[in-house]
Amino acid sequence: MTDAQIIFGIVENIEKVMVGKRKAVELLVLSLICEGHVLIEDVPGVGKTTLVSSLAKSLNLDFKRIQFTPDILPSDITGLTIYDSQKGEFHFHAGAVMTNILLADEINRTSPKTQSSLLEVMEERQVTVDGKTYTVPAPFMVLATQNPIEYIGTFPLPEAQLDRFFMKISIGYPELQEEINILQRFNKQSPLETLASVTDIACIKRLQQHVKEVYVDTSIYKYVTDIANRTRKHPDIELGVSPRASLALVKASQAVALYAGRDYVIPDDVKSMAHHVFNHRIMLKPEANLKALDSTLIMDNILSQVMVPTKA
Repeated sequence: MTDAQIIFGIVENIEKVMVGKRKAVELLVLSLICEGHVLIEDVPGVGKTTLVSSLAKSLNLDFKRIQFTPDILPSDITGLTIYDSQKGEFHFHAGAVMTNILLADEINRTSPKTQSSLLEVMEERQVTVDGKTYTVPAPFMVLATQNPIEYIGTFPLPEAQLDRFFMKISIGYPELQEEINILQRFNKQSPLETLASVTDIACIKRLQQHVKEVYVDTSIYKYVTDIANRTRKHPDIELGVSPRASLALVKASQAVALYAGRDYVIPDDVKSMAHHVFNHRIMLKPEANLKALDSTLIMDNILSQVMVPTKA
């Protein structure tokens, strides 16, 4: 099978559980093959955890979930070293990050100190405990969820952590017929219980390598840079996107091209991913709220102003 067919098969398999949420499923799978982490922001009960579980089962990957609460400690995530008095040795006890897919559920409900314990592993795929470094399994992906409505008892994610999320996606409420299908499908037994895997770790690693080989023309690099630069100079933006964000947009564009069966990136690939990669990284000025502006509207404005590269 081609790379595009493999990706399509993963998406189709997850859709056996997730009804009518193809776009969210596609973004999640594309983030995985780009070795990126995803922040899923949505109201309770729309299937955030189900989506993550479906991804893990479809790929036959090791999956761990940690419920973020105020009493969670950094050592619960990274692990800790315990002294064995009988043997006179220290032993490392792995934390939740020693897995392929880590679901950080309600990530904004834990303290900033605990949130920051994910910074190293999200960027470098390793944790340092008591001066010793431990590499996490590959592939590795953090999928974090948070509720955008409820703020009591929460701690907003700092910009340094938001910037480490490759994308932010939302699932949204289902349409009327989709909700009817959900009720019928989940009434007697959850389809997640019988969901079979359609690929394995070796295949995912190949996809992650192949996406890097998708050709990106110099004009595309300039297009991405122009978009990023506009976010740093826009009058309603306090903090624009970082070079890490620009690199993420290039990677996302390569993944879209691979999914479309192409070995090269076109400007439409960039435009289709710009919102998902950039929106959560933009910090707006307070006066932007008075103008009823949000990052989506501002990104629409920026994309309309940046010249799209054309073939000479």
